[in-house]
Parts: sequence; C-alpha cells; structure tokens
Amino acid sequence: MHKREKQHINFAIVLRMQGWLLLIEAAFMLLPLGISCLYNESTSLWAFIYSTAITAGAGALMAFGIRPKSNSMHKREGLMLTAIIWVFFSLFGMLPYLFSDTFNNVTDAFFETMAGFTTTGSSVIRYVEEIPHGVLFWRAMTQWIGGMGIILFTLAVIPMLNQKGGIALFNAEVTGITHERLRPRVSQTAKDLWLIYIGLTFLLTLLLVAGPMDWFDAICHAMTTTSTGGYSTKNIGLDYWRSSYVFIVVIIFMFIGGISFSIIAATFRGDFKRIRDNNTLRWYCMTALITTVIIVAYMAYKAFLDNNFDRFVYGSFDTISAITSTGFSTFDYEDSGEFVTVILMVMMFFGGMAGSTSGGAKMDRLIVLLKNTANEFYRVLHTNSVRAVHIDGKPVPNHVVSKVNTFFAVYIGIIMVVALYLTFFDIPVFDAMYTSMSAISNVGIGYGVTGPDSSWVILHPAAKWVLAFEMMVGRLELFTVLVIFTSSFWRKD
Repeated sequence: MHKREKQHINFAIVLRMQGWLLLIEAAFMLLPLGISCLYNESTSLWAFIYSTAITAGAGALMAFGIRPKSNSMHKREGLMLTAIIWVFFSLFGMLPYLFSDTFNNVTDAFFETMAGFTTTGSSVIRYVEEIPHGVLFWRAMTQWIGGMGIILFTLAVIPMLNQKGGIALFNAEVTGITHERLRPRVSQTAKDLWLIYIGLTFLLTLLLVAGPMDWFDAICHAMTTTSTGGYSTKNIGLDYWRSSYVFIVVIIFMFIGGISFSIIAATFRGDFKRIRDNNTLRWYCMTALITTVIIVAYMAYKAFLDNNFDRFVYGSFDTISAITSTGFSTFDYEDSGEFVTVILMVMMFFGGMAGSTSGGAKMDRLIVLLKNTANEFYRVLHTNSVRAVHIDGKPVPNHVVSKVNTFFAVYIGIIMVVALYLTFFDIPVFDAMYTSMSAISNVGIGYGVTGPDSSWVILHPAAKWVLAFEMMVGRLELFTVLVIFTSSFWRKD
C-alpha cells in the first residue's frame, strides 16, 4: 500500500486572515482605552495603548506583509483559521491584563482571556472590584465578542470572505447539528445576526440603567448577559444590587440568549408560525420550566430562603443561568443541597438551543439522542422496521444522527479524561468532574475547590492550560478543533 500524499494547505492565506482579525481585535481595544481615559486610570490607559499598538502591529505585518500565491480558502483552511484565531485572540487579548498588573503571570492572564472569549466565565480574579474600569470593560467585551463569534464578526465586516471560504468559516464557528443561514450570502447572514445581537445588548443596557445600575455596570452586564458569559463587575455578582427587578430582567435576556438566533430573527420578521412549530424551542422552554418548578419546590421543602417569591426568582435565575451556560449565581448553590447541584449540573451539560450563544451539548442533540434511543428500543421488538428520527416533522439524515452519537461519546470522554487529569493535582473526584464539565460546557461555575468559597485561581498552572484548551474545544463544539489533530486532516481525501 503506497503512502498517501500530503494535502497542500494554504498556510499563507490563513496567516494573512489572522492578521486582519488581529487588526479587528486592536480596534476593539480602543473602546476600553477610552474608558480608561474617561476614568483617569493611567495604568490601564497605558496598558491598552501598548496592547493596541502591539496587536495592530502584529496584525498589519501579517495582513500586508504576507502575499499568498493563491487567495483561495477551502474547508481545511477554514477549520484551521477558526481554531487558531481563538488562540491568537487570547494571546493578544491577555496583554491588557499583563500591562495593567492585573496578573503577574501568563498562565492566569491567558486563562482569564480564554474564559472570556469562550464565554465560559470561570475566573482567576479574586477581587474584581479592585480592577480598573478599563480592564473590567475589556473583560466584559471579550465575552461579548466571543458570544456571537470572532469569525462571524469578521464575515460581517469583511465581505470578501464570502467568496474565500466564508461558508466553511461560518459552519466551523456557528454551533449546532446543522447550520442555517438567514440569507443566501454568508456575509449578510453574519450582519443580520450581529445586528440582532447588538440590538439585544442595547435594549438590556437601557433596562438595567432604568434600575439600580449605573451606565458602566449596565453596559458590562448587558454584554456578559447577551453573550451568556457571566462575568460581573462586582465580587458577589448581581447579588450586589439585591434587586428582584435586575434578576427578572437578566433572567429574560439569559433565556433569550439560549434561543437559536434564527428563531429570534423569525420573531423580528413576524414569522410566529416558525416559533409555534419549533419542537426544539418547546423542549427548551419545558425543560427550563420543569426544572425551575422542581428546584423551587425543593427549596420550599428545605425552607431555603424566606418566601416563595424569592424562591421562584432565585430558583428560576439559577436554572436559566445553568441551562444557558451564563454562569451567574444569585446565592451559594452548594448550601441548597446536592440535589439542586446535580440538577443544575444536568442543565449545564445539555445547554440551550443550537445556534444560540449558550454552551453545553445543546438541546437539539438531546432530542435526536432520545428519539434515536426510542427507535432502537422499538427495533428490539420489530427487527426489520425502519424508523427515522424526526424534528419539526422533518426526518434527520442518518449521518447527522451518527454525528450526534459520536459527539456525545467524545464530549463525555473529554470530560472524563480532563477530570482524571485534575485528580492528579489532588482535586476530589466530584469536584474534578464538575470543573471539567463546566469548562467544556462553557459555564464557568465551579464546585468544591473551585466553587463559591474558593476559586479557579487555586488550580495548578498545568491544570489551567488544559482547562483553557477544553473551553476552546467546547466553544467550537469539538470537531472543529479536534479534527486538526487527526492524520486525515493533513492528507488528501
């Protein structure tokens, strides 16, 4: 058997596009630079001046200094660009943390930045309120950028990518078992999605300003809520304001963040039939409702909190926060008992709908898995029967069902392997499992040693790098990243 020929990959165009993306990141850094100037924070101001200059310089060298022989981008280049840019964005995005002395080591700075861009929300900052406003704004912005997607933003502002592997880039970054486009052109779809995203962020900002928050806290929390990221500007999070109004408003927008943006777009178009007939949306709503009822009932049984209204607000808040992978928490959930902890853990695992900003395995895949399992039980009794999995009245192709099964196998496998790795550093088994699942599901809620009474900062540096990689794998839904480590990626088909 002859040796297979190596696949030629256009590395030059990948690096050149990386350069354009870094220029965009440098442009984003100008906003927190302005915030630092507004608050007269000289340390963070210079931190962003240095960071912007370095990022823009590196981007310009790659964008204008590299001259690829061909401008063509295919599936392999799209996958490689999508995976690598999350590393590049985090490497340059951590510079403000280092220059502002928020962190004195690369490991923590990179971990915080990757947790931001992947909207995981796990943090290694113990005292958030001691951080300069400009850095806090950048911290929230990393989640906002990552929520809708780094590549998706680029597709919206650089239309030429529509002809240069735009579809491959879109499919590589947008979550889900299928990739639905709102418009025939990928760039127009990206613009539509970002306009909706910006609109929701703006609306939430206004609603929070109308409550007890000032404009700075409102903008930061609007960005980390619509992105389902969960970073806060306060040490105790939203509980700082002790406001039912804030909790209810954030619940609503977290819930919206767990809905597919194609459904949200249909709502703006007045296509309510699409909403009414969507089976996945129905599952998402019922799962959130039933879980909330169970938790509220358990809290009442245990006499946790003083009244049913608070139980409903807090119980629904933490349910929606978990299922959408936002990671906000209204109380020390570990004190409510392991029953609530395990239920929230299940919600964290499955997450919201595909095509949303939420993490987790996604509700769409859960439906396919359960329906396919039911079909397998039926075939035990009726061996020759042929039954397809249907969603919204349409059959799901067998290759999609197979991919869903593979996804769950790999997903659980990664959780187990990383958890085993964490136990090497003397982390208790359940804490390790919870931490690993929180990372790959992009939730950021810890438990035990990484829980509310402690912090992810206590983790060994080697554990932080592995968890940072796990966050990226989870955000890009496994295959986009892991396929690069297969031999078939580097060979001709």
